[in-house]
Amino acid sequence: MTQPLLQFNDKGIYCAAGDFYIDPWRPVDRAVITHAHSDHAYWGHKHYLAHRLSREVLYYRLGEISLETLDYEQETLINGVKVSFYPAGHIIGSAQVRVEYKGEVWVASGDYKLEDDGLSTPFVPVKCHTFISECTFGMPIYKWQPQQKIYDDMNQWWKFNATEGRTTFIAGYSLGKAQRILQGLDLSIGKVYLHGVIANTNEALERNGIHLPEAQRVTPEFVRENARGGLVICPPSAVGSVWMRRFPSVSFGYCSGWMSIRGAKKRRAADRGFVLSDHADWDGLITAIKASECESVCLTHGSTASFSRYLREQGLNAFEANTQYGLEEEENNETSLEEKG
Repeated sequence: MTQPLLQFNDKGIYCAAGDFYIDPWRPVDRAVITHAHSDHAYWGHKHYLAHRLSREVLYYRLGEISLETLDYEQETLINGVKVSFYPAGHIIGSAQVRVEYKGEVWVASGDYKLEDDGLSTPFVPVKCHTFISECTFGMPIYKWQPQQKIYDDMNQWWKFNATEGRTTFIAGYSLGKAQRILQGLDLSIGKVYLHGVIANTNEALERNGIHLPEAQRVTPEFVRENARGGLVICPPSAVGSVWMRRFPSVSFGYCSGWMSIRGAKKRRAADRGFVLSDHADWDGLITAIKASECESVCLTHGSTASFSRYLREQGLNAFEANTQYGLEEEENNETSLEEKG
């Protein structure tokens, strides 16, 4: 029996014909990376291939790695296997990996969303025989509102806090969420400040040619009292820290798709929760899978059991894979880089 073009082992998604891995979580010789989040881009591989817009942030997060980059739809051959990237819409530089060999086409999605966030290159469906898809929010209860509605709510909350003389904090992952938050803010309300990890990430993205709104880095010398009425964007790892407690009269909000779950805001000890996700919701997942016109779907992380059951009921050959993707992005390789100020 012919082995699948892509298969799962204890290191990641392996292409035997090309002798390379997609998003491996253990050290390998050749790694094709969908995006720079820490559950997909690990340190320790001999050679990396990623999208061009992931270059500088991968260097920032992983150090001086051996890295080759491609543009979207630019094709390369790895031991006779055609490999190319297509937009995933998840974060800046995120890509679906299209793999073709002897007329068979597989697509590994990495993480993706369908709503155009104005920063990431919008998701493009890719036709294939087998689609390897995430399903982080693969349950019908997850249906996102338009992002502008979330931004409006966020700005109204900030404006109220500013009139009360409070310092507004919004927590979101430093790569992806933080840039979306910054882009959606009404800068006429007040000044915006960045935790050092987010400032570093933004600088890396700007070295890749990405333009982001201006905001001030919080340095050790920064006078916290001056932040009253302003808004501070920080990573989740900073919540409740000494760094955060030094600011006066803090009102704290958390930005995540998980805020749609009852009780999530309370568990995070947040004053406000904003449902803004960099992943596809239930309808988005179904739309993406249908648009791929695939014959088979492999689900890698999220609500895999219930979603695969639903897809089989719709007549698709759906199955699940055991992977290490989807572990909450906790700034694992950035904690040591956080500024102490």
